Amino acid sequence: MSDAPSRTVHVPRYFTCEQRLAERLARCGRQMGFSATAGGAPPAGGAPPTAEETSAWQRQLRSEVWRLLGMDAMEPCEVEGVVTERTLMSGYLRERVEVQTELGVTAVAYLLIPEGMTPGERRPVVLAPHGHASAGKLSPAGRRDIPAVAETIEAHSYDYGVAFVREGWVVLCPDARGFGERRESYSQGDDEAHFIGGSCWQLAHMALPLGLTVAGMWTWDLMRLIDYAAKRPDCDASRIGCAGLSGGGLQTLYLTALDERVTCAVDSGYFYGVRDSLLVLSANCDCNYVPGLWLLADMGDLGALCAPRPLLIETGDEDTLNGERGLANVREQVAITRRAYAALGAEERLRHAVFHGPHRWDGTEAIPWLRQWLTRM
Repeated sequence: MSDAPSRTVHVPRYFTCEQRLAERLARCGRQMGFSATAGGAPPAGGAPPTAEETSAWQRQLRSEVWRLLGMDAMEPCEVEGVVTERTLMSGYLRERVEVQTELGVTAVAYLLIPEGMTPGERRPVVLAPHGHASAGKLSPAGRRDIPAVAETIEAHSYDYGVAFVREGWVVLCPDARGFGERRESYSQGDDEAHFIGGSCWQLAHMALPLGLTVAGMWTWDLMRLIDYAAKRPDCDASRIGCAGLSGGGLQTLYLTALDERVTCAVDSGYFYGVRDSLLVLSANCDCNYVPGLWLLADMGDLGALCAPRPLLIETGDEDTLNGERGLANVREQVAITRRAYAALGAEERLRHAVFHGPHRWDGTEAIPWLRQWLTRM
């Protein structure tokens, strides 16, 4: 051991406010939550909500979530896309497109187009947003030719965009703001950590004081990409799916909750109670935190905004993001969502698929789920 004197002193006790904030969430949270207990039972002494009451509640909460995300502060523009490159892959064509989604803001995405399409044929569209440690669009789009991307694909089964195009769907794999070709100044560079990672913290620091949020900007861009897809001759805008892992699950959840053009969705690795998974696990990424949201709703309430459209929630039973109570934390939120589906007579359109494993995409039930709903509509 070194004989050098210590430059610090031991702190024997810390006076934190973590417990107080958790108590505040329990006391003040979910003020607009769907009228059910965490276990999904009707309120004591009250009748279950009717379909009309459920729809009215959805409209009210959807409006509030829209406001909290900062969607009213976004600056609309004409949505036009430019295809900058085309690469023929095995079984599909990969296009790189640039789409202006807001004044002065350009989204970059890969568009995967299945082979064998005839002129004038329109196919279902699936948005495949990515999460963290993805190099943006490169992982869902299956860029295994890049070693760092190949490694993260293997770790998280991340190339679900390729799985979707092999089903015969047109697939959009966008860079979310702050990732891939859209990284902000402090995260740019070709070293592996910056290349794989993102700029959520920098975006949040710049956006929050301006009344914007990372989740809101991501949601806005996905909505504009739907606008772009609707203009293409190969996309059927009446059949739009969205499916993503982790931060891609976050994007899927908010998009589906707010944009009813999404006809079916798969939320993988992002569905749990906020107390366990975002307040206690408060070192999670800045993109998870929307000012004022927890006062109004928990994640199960956001899921309830997706009803009655088909929603599959995919959860790994060893996913540490579920929090210290694990699946119990997830199932409480699924129960809230399930009650809204029941009120709208659509219980068969909600499924919770639990697989054995850590935080990754599984797809065992997700692919058949998307196939079922995208082909029947």
